[in-house]
Amino acid sequence: MLNENLVSIDKHIEAHVNVPGALMPLLHAIQDDIGYVPESAYSRIAKGLNLSVAEVHGVVSFYHHFRTHAPGKHILQLCRAESCQAMGSADLETYVKKTLGVDYHQTTADGAITLEPIYCLGNCACSPAVSMDDQVCGRVDVDRMNEMIAEARSA
Repeated sequence: MLNENLVSIDKHIEAHVNVPGALMPLLHAIQDDIGYVPESAYSRIAKGLNLSVAEVHGVVSFYHHFRTHAPGKHILQLCRAESCQAMGSADLETYVKKTLGVDYHQTTADGAITLEPIYCLGNCACSPAVSMDDQVCGRVDVDRMNEMIAEARSA
């Protein structure tokens, strides 16, 4: 873990140490700042909040939102909620995984795209929905997905 990340993590811990129920807000702050919650920081977080390392690990591993490794340049999220599944997101998911050569929570070899599942983007009327770098797109088909991937790789 980079020294600058340690400084940033320590500042976030310090800012949250007296906040009731601080673990979730702290984890969000760390991920928002450096892009992920490094496993090597669990003991610092646990010590700062008077928790066990197992408690920190349990929360990070339970919530799909949290990453334990640095993400790629772009984050592609595929909605896995019922409406999107009913409108063909499973086929889109299969296509994207094959095209990118990754599974969920993995990053392409070129470091361009990290693939993540998400369980509702709030765009159910336009299923299947995906998000690229927090930009939600609806009615995504293979052609639109190819465009999005090409744009991300060229950016």
